[in-house]
Amino acid sequence: MADIVIAQTTSDDEDGARALARGAVESRLAAGVHIDAPITAFYWWNGEVQTAREWRISYMTTTDRLPRLEAWVSERHPYEVPQWVVLPVTDGSEAYLSWVIEETARS
Repeated sequence: MADIVIAQTTSDDEDGARALARGAVESRLAAGVHIDAPITAFYWWNGEVQTAREWRISYMTTTDRLPRLEAWVSERHPYEVPQWVVLPVTDGSEAYLSWVIEETARS
């Protein structure tokens, strides 16, 4: 069985977040995507602390699809240095995990 992961990025625009989510699902790079309600981000950029409103995008995918998903997001992401973190899924329902594998295996 393939390993399941949740890959995350953020967007400063809700429509942009929706495009990144829908496109990844349509391309079968992710079985499903969640977009969290706006969050407030604080971070260092160009020597100053910045504050921004962002939407967190979480992709449910497999380690097999992860490199293609990362490349796909990177090509379309508007940020110079987008957040990209990958969280391992260590447990879950067999039915859900199987669904993620099945949906990302289709091309």
